Amino acid sequence: MLFHSKLRSWLTIIGIVIGVGAVVGIVSLGDSMQAQVQSRLASMDLSSITITPGYSRAQSEGPGFARFGGGTTTDVHLTDHDIDALRGVEGIMYITGQISGRENVSYNGESATLSTTGVDPQVWKYMNSLEVGSGRLLEPADNYVAVIGNGVASGIYEKDIGVNQIITINGKSVRVAGILKEQGGGEDRQIYMPIDAAVNVITDAKKDVYDSIQVKAQSVDVVDTVGTEIEKKLMISRHINKKDDQDFTVTTLVSRAESVTSMISSMSLFLGAIAAVSLIVGAVGIANTMFTSVLEKTKEIGTMKAIGAKNRDILMIFLFNSAMVGFVGGIFGVILGALLSALFPMIGVTMMRGGGGTSISLSPSLMVSGLTLAVIIGVISGVVPAYRASKLKPVDALRYE
Repeated sequence: MLFHSKLRSWLTIIGIVIGVGAVVGIVSLGDSMQAQVQSRLASMDLSSITITPGYSRAQSEGPGFARFGGGTTTDVHLTDHDIDALRGVEGIMYITGQISGRENVSYNGESATLSTTGVDPQVWKYMNSLEVGSGRLLEPADNYVAVIGNGVASGIYEKDIGVNQIITINGKSVRVAGILKEQGGGEDRQIYMPIDAAVNVITDAKKDVYDSIQVKAQSVDVVDTVGTEIEKKLMISRHINKKDDQDFTVTTLVSRAESVTSMISSMSLFLGAIAAVSLIVGAVGIANTMFTSVLEKTKEIGTMKAIGAKNRDILMIFLFNSAMVGFVGGIFGVILGALLSALFPMIGVTMMRGGGGTSISLSPSLMVSGLTLAVIIGVISGVVPAYRASKLKPVDALRYE
């Protein structure tokens, strides 16, 4: 078939190539995105909980879920009163307030708008997994001192920022005490400084009023319980009687991780299903080719049966033919999938912020699975034509014109 019916066979094979290539490429993209998420989560502290002002009504209930849709309340604040209300919650190891804003940061005559966060130096270093590449983290005695992300130190300004260099944030001089190691995400473009100094630097910031409250639970196992208890305590301390009146949101990294993983899985499944449509088209093409082949080879079938070929022999010949079409299509499909996997990072296809250049790997098991899938589709598509060919009567087959 491959050598004597070249045009028809290779047109059929192209359908399988496109289908297998699309499925393999998309699955490899999904696998790589999952690996990126797992790698990022491994470097995160999943015992952290974030409380933010404002609440969006939605269908999801319970702490740790982002709420979308409906009316949103944002004209509220978090204060020391809220922190005091949570200090007695069992399972909390650390709790602190933070302020943040996008401020004008100048260095060496150049300016850029960067995220600036005010933190409590006494507990901040215990509440995250950030590591310094040079210099040090913030200390309790620091005032107008900052720790900057790797992306701020190099990549924004023409001249790199070094430790003990002076940057200007909204007209205030701030000394760089440390530079964080590269994180591969938004942390690379962050500036951290003591909250007492940040109040005087960040626009519209007020003392003892926070943009978020950060909580570190004693372990990941108690995060959900602590999140629920935080929600109850704040409902009481803020004199909120009904869920509809809630004016704050409790979010956990665990739930965010689950949401991102679920979203990526659903997206990969959806895209894979779309790509699988081309496999169905390819299967129809194989079936059509095999039916045509049976008609063309009817006399040969009659001859083979006349000299002793059994129905099983005829069946296996045509099944082997259809499997070979699938096999060849699978080989080229896997090659196409590998090319797509190599192409995705070049065009910046990624789900991870800041990970546009991350390579997408094509595992050997995925390649074998793609090839196996193509062969199975070939066999299934050829079953009916092969069965019909095996049931032909020798006399009728020899008379066929």
